[in-house]
Amino acid sequence: MGGEYRDSVVVYPEIGENKKGELAAREWSAGAPFPPRPNPPFPRYLETTMTTFPPPPPASGPAPAPAPAPRTTPTGRLGQGELRRQVAGCLAADPAAELTPGSVARALGKSAGATGNALATLAGRGEAERLPGSPVRYRATADTAAAAAAPPAAPARPRKPAAPPAPVSPAPAPAPAPPEPAAPAPAAAPPVTGPVTRPGGQVYRPRTLADMADVTALRALREASIPALLYGPPGTGKTALVEAAFPDLITIAGDGDTTVADFTGEYAQRPDGTYEFIYGPLIQAMTEGRALLIDDATLISPQVLAVAYPAMDGRREITVKACKGETIKAAPGFYVIGGHNPGVHGAVLTEALASRFAVQIQVATDYDLARSLKIEPRAITVARTLARRQAAGEIGWAPQLRELIAFQRITGVLGLDAAVANLAGIAPEEDRDVVTETAARAFGRPVAPLALGRQA
Repeated sequence: MGGEYRDSVVVYPEIGENKKGELAAREWSAGAPFPPRPNPPFPRYLETTMTTFPPPPPASGPAPAPAPAPRTTPTGRLGQGELRRQVAGCLAADPAAELTPGSVARALGKSAGATGNALATLAGRGEAERLPGSPVRYRATADTAAAAAAPPAAPARPRKPAAPPAPVSPAPAPAPAPPEPAAPAPAAAPPVTGPVTRPGGQVYRPRTLADMADVTALRALREASIPALLYGPPGTGKTALVEAAFPDLITIAGDGDTTVADFTGEYAQRPDGTYEFIYGPLIQAMTEGRALLIDDATLISPQVLAVAYPAMDGRREITVKACKGETIKAAPGFYVIGGHNPGVHGAVLTEALASRFAVQIQVATDYDLARSLKIEPRAITVARTLARRQAAGEIGWAPQLRELIAFQRITGVLGLDAAVANLAGIAPEEDRDVVTETAARAFGRPVAPLALGRQA
């Protein structure tokens, strides 16, 4: 790493990560004491006079366009939704480009975690497209340009100074007023009686939970501040249910590499060399009173998940150690819901995590819904047969609703034979023989995984 380092850099011990940690270590090794810690409130970013280090070389693939000019609040922080607007601007500048979160983050000079969350939010709204495969890549949609050009929220009007009170002559004390009647409790959300449109435009058909629609039940749990955990195999509709229930949803996609910064946020360098703390999805949901889905929560390290525990219990607040110990209190409406795939390798539901979710709801494939969607009945028979064998411990995989919907779509494009062959091909290798045999019996003909044939 090149660049010039000056003794006039101001670095505080609390900032000990990434580039800031490198500067702090160099200042300390030189024997120079750290400057005295300022009295609170501590500034949200660190002013320095260092020469900015050159950015790392770009990754292979198309380079994102330069970020649009940022819109900031009077305190110098990015305004609400501003990072998402900048990310949309990078995608819209080259609609055909397939960009990774890391390449967009480098173009904006922001953290990869915050940029990845902004991209996921855009994709959930239909304002970006997440492409299949690995690494994770995104591409612009027809709505991306509009998201990039969205105007910032109107600033709050400044309060007018109160007029000085006029002198009042002494008067006899008035008789005590009768107590005001208690304010009526807010009306509960109306029950859901039909299909619900998710933020991305897809239609969700509710199922029954506790003698009501599942969407209605989750909304009632949110009103009562009772965290819920949805568990079941991948592809059964857990995420679809949560998106249908909470239009204001923010999602954290968990995995073994998820860090505390992916929850709370981290410092990012500005073009002028100063630093600012960018709030992560947990703090954003808390301060805005929104619902937060921790998807695949059991793949996240318990030490990382612990950062969210105080927000989920009666305290409803967290302390952000990376931001000078700032205390964040949850606004009304903040709600946490988790997703758990028990059969996924590495997914561990610890006692500490389970105790935070007072309600735990099993989500399995709805075969009645599959029939109502006009999915091939023999494919549903295959799925049900394999699900029974999976429950008996004979195999480890069975197609779920997601695979059945894909089966129907592939049938419409490539034909029934190709869809059946693909169903056998997507099965894990250790279960493929059983899946192939079950499909052959249901469809009455030999089945082999989908593969290329002779030259056309």
